[in-house]
Amino acid sequence: MKAVVKTETGFDHMQYTDIPEPQATGDLVKIKIAYSGICGTDLHAFKGTYASTKPPVVLGHEFSGVVTEIGPDVKDVKVGDRVTSETTFKTCGVCPMCKSKDYNLCGNRQGIGTQINGSMAEYLVSREESVHVLPDNVSLLSAALTEPLACGVHAAIEKGNVQPGDICVVFGVGAIGQMVMQVAKSQGATVIVAGLSHDAERFEIAKSAGADRCVDQQTENIKDIVMEMTNGVGADKCFECSGAVPAANKALELVRRKGTVVQMGVFPQSHESIWTDLILHHEINYVGSRSQKPSSWVKALELLAAGTVVPEKIVTSIDPLEKWRDGFDKMIRGEGAKGVIVLDDSLQ
Repeated sequence: MKAVVKTETGFDHMQYTDIPEPQATGDLVKIKIAYSGICGTDLHAFKGTYASTKPPVVLGHEFSGVVTEIGPDVKDVKVGDRVTSETTFKTCGVCPMCKSKDYNLCGNRQGIGTQINGSMAEYLVSREESVHVLPDNVSLLSAALTEPLACGVHAAIEKGNVQPGDICVVFGVGAIGQMVMQVAKSQGATVIVAGLSHDAERFEIAKSAGADRCVDQQTENIKDIVMEMTNGVGADKCFECSGAVPAANKALELVRRKGTVVQMGVFPQSHESIWTDLILHHEINYVGSRSQKPSSWVKALELLAAGTVVPEKIVTSIDPLEKWRDGFDKMIRGEGAKGVIVLDDSLQ
């Protein structure tokens, strides 16, 4: 089968090539891939800056498809099911994080598209525990973005506890920021999206998906806007989705006393200068949100089924597998909000 393989560490070292089809053994489910999203971590893997990627490996961990084969130990998933899958392929199963199903925090976790062959291929296999059968009314294109949606659910609902009437600020207008915005809106919040002048196209996408206000921080004073919208109190929740330290510090400045700042973005350095005085004196809850976990997927699929979030609204480019470089190049240049690789659009 055809696949995009990261062959060795370092910059590029990526090949569109033939590899053997995986087999559905044990509790594994074999999936014919319809769509595979291009994630920021895939771009870091391309650049050789993502330590979790262990070549040789097929990239891709955001996907949808149809089940073509099941292992003898599979109990509920059936051939012909339309599915997506969590990225977790294997965990230690014994640590406290595994026991609480916080698989995203297991120190021995192996993930699809990083250590295990991923979705930029005609087929992949995933363990049944990670596979989710799709609601009938959810398109395979939207379903391919369940993983970033689940990340948004984990941040906005499970870590940020967004409530009806909250005023939230989301820093970053890429795919993750867009998903956090849609999830926060689904919970009844008013959402301000903050970015820069080159995010003009992404601002329009956010508006079309329900953002209440988009702020170009290079031409507008976001503090004035937030304080006006909150009667000088500050935002209830802020989400840092850009990976920019100045955005994290601005979030700490804009959130109200006893408010919550959720950090999703990965900063350039492991040690950065954060405005700790505000955390202390305003009793701010500064919370990390890493990836997603099983409960995030359950809620994400509920939102998809209800139609309160529509991930495919953020898709701005779709390229076939053999032209994967075109898709990667567009995302590296910052064009649009989300690139997707199509492997078989005849699947329904």
